[in-house]
Amino acid sequence: MEIFTLLENLEELIEAGAKVPFSSKVMVDIDELREVLEDIRLKLPDELKQAKWVKEERQRIISDAEAEAEKMIKEAQAKIVTLVDEHVITKQALEQKEEIIENANKVSKEISVGTRDYADAILEKVEDILKETLDVVHNNRQELK
Repeated sequence: MEIFTLLENLEELIEAGAKVPFSSKVMVDIDELREVLEDIRLKLPDELKQAKWVKEERQRIISDAEAEAEKMIKEAQAKIVTLVDEHVITKQALEQKEEIIENANKVSKEISVGTRDYADAILEKVEDILKETLDVVHNNRQELK
């Protein structure tokens, strides 16, 4: 991700800055610092858009899985209606219906959990990036004061 590169550039700028004697402060070129911060500002919306896309994609996958499960249930119910005439066939159809419903629910739940975990991981990464960036900006502001 490009935001990580920009953060590394910011760290390098701080590391390359002239040390102020007898303190932990560093003097950096304010124009370079502003340039890197502006680049970060410009890239953050892309990261947030990606996180939003992941969230929407997760919801789409869950909706598709639910629709597929519903379709499978309706197909099973339709099949049962056609087999009602014979008791043995009806019993088998009911067992198959339950199995299909159970499998559909299982698949739907697996997809939902997997999608939520993936979205959570992406959002956690974005949150960490934002926290790190905020900490760097906060620290730099404190040093400027």
